[in-house]
Amino acid sequence: MIKLRLKRCGRKQRATYRIVAIDVRSPREGRDLRKLGFYDPIKNQTYLNVPAILYFLEKGAQPTEIVHDISKRAEVFKAFGVTRTKENS
Repeated sequence: MIKLRLKRCGRKQRATYRIVAIDVRSPREGRDLRKLGFYDPIKNQTYLNVPAILYFLEKGAQPTEIVHDISKRAEVFKAFGVTRTKENS
């Protein structure tokens, strides 16, 4: 199974995260299938490769809760036509 999740980058106390498609069994810093964007919680910046995210969602990838929230704020799911709630997760 493939998940869309965060991969930690950056230095100590200044973490940034890459949004990646990765196998569920891989560790957080493991080898990813594809980089889909980044998230900087300090500057509150995000960049999302929306066509790539939609491709993985169509193939059945499951976003983690944080990646889902980031994508929801960017209105990615409106293009996909699906809304996920806590009951459906």
